[in-house]
Amino acid sequence: MSDRRKPKAFTGLHMTAILVAFFAVVIAVNFTMARFAISTFGGKVVENSYVASQHYNEWLKRAAVQDRLGWNKTVSLDATRRVVLAVRKDGQLLQGLGVSATVIHPVGRTAPAALRFEPAADGVLRSVEPLALGRWRLDLIVRHGSNEARYREELQ
Repeated sequence: MSDRRKPKAFTGLHMTAILVAFFAVVIAVNFTMARFAISTFGGKVVENSYVASQHYNEWLKRAAVQDRLGWNKTVSLDATRRVVLAVRKDGQLLQGLGVSATVIHPVGRTAPAALRFEPAADGVLRSVEPLALGRWRLDLIVRHGSNEARYREELQ
């Protein structure tokens, strides 16, 4: 007596089920990834990339001039989530700085907001407004006399 079972035949119905299951998984993953991509990126870095490319050499020259200033900046958040800015040259804090600052959520979920700075007791500048929890991009323009430097920092 033989106990061998006869194997079931592989039919067109089996192949159809495999193909439908495969493509259902692929489509579900694609829709999920597309939803995440759309919900997390605003979709725009610059208004017009061609126009921005026309200013590239000018930006490189401005960056070289800024590097020659020899300024070292430190940007951080204190315990109350206020931005603390210290700019040093040759190890000494620069006094009498003019600062323009804008904060924006990095993926554009909030409108840009201006930050105001005031001198703190330890010689650094501290923002008047605290930052809300989350990730922020800080664009700074620091002026000292006729010199100007631009910085971009990510804060969290």
